[in-house]
Amino acid sequence: MLNPLSIVILAAGKGSRMKSPKAKVLHEICGREMLYYSIKAAREITDDVIVVVAHQKDAVISAMQKYFEGLTFITQDAENFPGTGGAMKGVVPKYDDVLVLNGDMPLIERTSIEKFLANPADIVMSVIPLDDPSGYGRVVIENGQVLRIVEEKDASDAEKAINTVNAGVYAFKHHVLQTYIPRLSNANAQGEYYLTDVIEMARADALSIAPLYVTEEEFKGVNSKNDLANAEMIMMDRIRRSWMDTGVIMQLPHTIYIEEGVRFEGECIIENGVRLSGNTLIANSHIKAHSIIEESTVKNSDVGPLAHLRPLCVLEDTHVGNFVEVKKSTLIGVKAGHLSYLGDATIDSGTNIGAGTITCNYDGIKKYQTIIGKNVFVGSDTQLVAPIEIADNVMIAAGTTVTSGKYESDLLILSRISIKKVPGFFSRFFGKGNE
Repeated sequence: MLNPLSIVILAAGKGSRMKSPKAKVLHEICGREMLYYSIKAAREITDDVIVVVAHQKDAVISAMQKYFEGLTFITQDAENFPGTGGAMKGVVPKYDDVLVLNGDMPLIERTSIEKFLANPADIVMSVIPLDDPSGYGRVVIENGQVLRIVEEKDASDAEKAINTVNAGVYAFKHHVLQTYIPRLSNANAQGEYYLTDVIEMARADALSIAPLYVTEEEFKGVNSKNDLANAEMIMMDRIRRSWMDTGVIMQLPHTIYIEEGVRFEGECIIENGVRLSGNTLIANSHIKAHSIIEESTVKNSDVGPLAHLRPLCVLEDTHVGNFVEVKKSTLIGVKAGHLSYLGDATIDSGTNIGAGTITCNYDGIKKYQTIIGKNVFVGSDTQLVAPIEIADNVMIAAGTTVTSGKYESDLLILSRISIKKVPGFFSRFFGKGNE
């Protein structure tokens, strides 16, 4: 159910502590940019989501439009109005309640956002109780109201003993923003416009400012590569638990990597060390240990162990065994037991692919297709030189190189050099007889 709430997501910063040329909010967690998760949570609640951009704005906008429609993007004039307060200039919310989120908080969830709506105060400010608040500004709270925010360098000993710190997410009544955003000043050491100054001005005018206690896990921002790794571990655990709750069997789940876009249907078994990425669908299938599946569909099949499905594969009623690599191929009712490469191929039901078979799909300039019909037996150590089309009911002998062309049904295809035997060669070559 959507709420009459406008959500503004601040995504304009560079994120210098990430030490990367990429905008901070575009760094990925479980296969999606971290900004995606903030927007996803917001869109579950409201139809009015405003994203404030500046640094690498075109890349940020393009990335988010892949997933969402109907977002409003506002470009911050970061040169003239830097800072979180400057980001709010020009924002025109649709509703009276306005929530300000940060684009570097990928772990925030819908249920936590909804708690801001339950309080009728003019401002609801998120605070985190920390065992060690060192390095953070303290939030002074008395009688259930926020009195002020004190930076640590300005705090007295009594204020330093306070363990509540600012989590950086706020809910404002629209009239509060209309009143105080135009009055913000950048008369500070950083020359920036701070949203926290609204708290101070509103307090001076006796507006109600309620604290909302939140958890560090959800509200801690991602500011470094270390933070990024920690956030991904938490997100990964959520994804795994969510799918196990629907009935997916996971063996040693902490060793399994599953990205945000992966889906499961029916009863699936995922063994240890598996990596599933992209928009992958696994349906009624068994993925065995240490296999990798990227952007593919697997139905009623088993894969691995130690197999690799590269993007754009479709497997149905198929067995792919260990050390088999498949790329951009469709296999329906196929057996490929081990040690094969199948690229740019379409292989039909009843076909058996012997060990060591490869499709030679690239000539150095172009990729070519291999099409194999039904009930084809491909012997071990076979090379299929594309473009090639093999009809139904064909047997290819082991060690054969099948060159480009079309091959009709009911054939034996055989290409093999005669064996040559040279008596006495071993002893002459090594200078000794059999021992």
